[in-house]
Amino acid sequence: MWKKVSASALALSLAVGGYAGVQAKAAENDEVTRGEYVKTLIEAMGVKLGTGASVPFKDVPDSLKPYIEKAVELKLITGKSPTIFAPDEKISRQHAFVIIARGLQDGKPYSEDVLKTFNDSQQIGKAYRSQIAKLVELGFFKEENNIYPTNFVTKKDMDQFLQDYLKSFSPVEANTTVSLRILGTTDIHTNLVNYDYYKDTVSNSLGFAKTATLIKQARSENNNTVLFDNGDTIQGTPLGSYKQAVNKLKDGEEHPSIKAMELLKYDAATFGNHEFNYGLEFLDEVVDDADFPFINANIRNAQTKELKYTPYVIIDKEVVDSDGNKTTLKVGVTGIVPPQILKWDKSHLLGKVTVDDSVQAVEAIVPQMEKEGADVIVVLSHSGLGDTKHEVGEEDVTYLLTKVKGVDAIVTGHAHQVFPGKVDASLTGVDVENGTINGVPVVMPGKFGSHLAVIDLELVKNGDNWDVQKGKGEVRAIAKDASDVDQSVVDAVKEAHEGTIKYVRQAVGTTTADIHSYFSQVQDDPSIQIVTNAQTVYVKDKLKGTANEKLPVLSAGAPFKAGTRSDPEYYTFVPKGELAIKNVADLYLYDNTMAIVKVTGADVKEWLEMSAGQFNQIDATKTGEQQLINTEFRSYNYDVIDGVTYEIDVTQPAKYDPSGTVINEKASRILNLQFDGKPIDAKQEFIVATNNYRANGTFPGVRNATAVEVYPDENRQAIIDYILAEKTIDPSADGNWKFAKLPVGVQVIFESSKKAVGVIPANGNIQYVGEGTDGFGKYSLK
Repeated sequence: MWKKVSASALALSLAVGGYAGVQAKAAENDEVTRGEYVKTLIEAMGVKLGTGASVPFKDVPDSLKPYIEKAVELKLITGKSPTIFAPDEKISRQHAFVIIARGLQDGKPYSEDVLKTFNDSQQIGKAYRSQIAKLVELGFFKEENNIYPTNFVTKKDMDQFLQDYLKSFSPVEANTTVSLRILGTTDIHTNLVNYDYYKDTVSNSLGFAKTATLIKQARSENNNTVLFDNGDTIQGTPLGSYKQAVNKLKDGEEHPSIKAMELLKYDAATFGNHEFNYGLEFLDEVVDDADFPFINANIRNAQTKELKYTPYVIIDKEVVDSDGNKTTLKVGVTGIVPPQILKWDKSHLLGKVTVDDSVQAVEAIVPQMEKEGADVIVVLSHSGLGDTKHEVGEEDVTYLLTKVKGVDAIVTGHAHQVFPGKVDASLTGVDVENGTINGVPVVMPGKFGSHLAVIDLELVKNGDNWDVQKGKGEVRAIAKDASDVDQSVVDAVKEAHEGTIKYVRQAVGTTTADIHSYFSQVQDDPSIQIVTNAQTVYVKDKLKGTANEKLPVLSAGAPFKAGTRSDPEYYTFVPKGELAIKNVADLYLYDNTMAIVKVTGADVKEWLEMSAGQFNQIDATKTGEQQLINTEFRSYNYDVIDGVTYEIDVTQPAKYDPSGTVINEKASRILNLQFDGKPIDAKQEFIVATNNYRANGTFPGVRNATAVEVYPDENRQAIIDYILAEKTIDPSADGNWKFAKLPVGVQVIFESSKKAVGVIPANGNIQYVGEGTDGFGKYSLK
């Protein structure tokens, strides 16, 4: 409602604000800055000031922050950009008019035709015209022929503006507000220190020790802050393996990831899919010593059908409101994990848990949180953005969660991407500038500690409750050097970090040449060959004395590090010479376990057809450059199957899309598929060595397996044992697959690391072209 201000009160307000004294000492034609104008306006309005803690602008001095904060709350100003206000710039008359016009929020439409009566109306900027028209309609500029819109405001102007404004109209006093900041991390994957265990060197592109500095900085800007983690924290580097299998976590011992999170005083966390890689017993041991809650709303006990974990918590967060008073907000937080964990970790979870659809789980839990009085509801969504269509049980649902009534903010992840950032054009309601989707702030802070999620919500007092009025999301990136490393985090995990380094440096053999994955997507590659060879040896040994002993064994492997998710540094490189455990871990990143499936020759064909979806279709009639690699297709789904020979015809359409759905029923990219030098028998049975992830999934070809067996040994350990037995390995591929001959005249290109220039095979079919996109190099395929 409007607050009445008497003439005497106005005079007192101006005097108390110091404006009258300033005017008396300065020439009335002195020009006014943006900061001075806003400060004087707010003082004259007589509204209560806050602490200034929520000011988003980095260039506003502390003395001015309470005034800028109140002007933002009143929607009088927006700033030059999300982080810049430019308080020392001079302010134009038209801009000054718009600021006071915004305070007259009567909701009526005003025609710009009224501006035509002024001689200089054409000088009024397009962005200012409608608001200045409002002032004209409301009685400003009476008996004036000019507005002088581009002139700078003088002190005399400012005095007249404010007196006219406050005599005619009484400004609304802002409701009491609270600025709540939500910070979030995701997919840390035990990258606690800024260290690459695979390369055995410091890396400033990752590390929670660097993210911690961002967390502390963000907190210093607003004390009304909560901090959450979105999962995938205990697995992903040799440190995770070290604490699970080598220096095993003991009862009562805190996991290094938990230590680091406690140090930063996390308020809550949820589970990612990789939390289940080591089984439920290990996960229980990890979380039972945490001094913050782990929450999940869609995993159930398979026997009791009850939710297995605490589905949500309501955090009583003491905050300071815009009046400078302490109050308590009830912040509700819940979380979900992809239902696909039942496939990916079937050996650990079968018969023990079930997983509800993520969207339905959130829809069910939000009303319960509201009933308990949650002022704010945050969803920790360990799920990619997904699409606009809901399919029960789907993996990536964050976009759909923005449409769940009552959800105020989402920290998302799983996809290892960054949002606000590039998104699929089919997603509507996306505001990248403000970090919202369908009006809900959504932030995905990359991977391995590369970014911090920052969500700022403004809440308005409504009786005894607080209502979220608006919100904004952003990501903050860690520094590119070591200047932001938080030593307290490094010290907290020192024992595990140093133990991991010692562990990964253990030698297992030697290699006669460099091993790399730079070209693993476009030619048969040694980095995959070593894996498939090791798997074959392991499985043949396991099959001895079984009913399947005489069946032929094939072996499936994929390029895990192939510039995955737009990272030009994400490739395997093992130099010639000694091979250590760190090198094996670089060859095989994941803590998967060995598995076999029994399939037919026809299944092998479908398996390879799915894998061949990694390639875009090449048009034989085009002469310009054509990108070979489909970036929507995850490299770890590009399975090479050793033990058979085949060609891939990329001029044909793909049979399957990246999710395994048939899109071209009659398509056939796999040519000359042979076993033992002869066309494969579609009915012949084969044993394929693979991993638990693939064996328990729904990959085409694997779907029809008549037998699946998962072994307790990790694929990585099978590789170590293979190298130990061989002592010296020759990293050369057997060339069991190749592309069918490409049409003459087409320009097929792909991207890889710029470092690959130095290892292009002599007399091969690969040639460096030049700069690619986002730091990659561009290569051609002859």
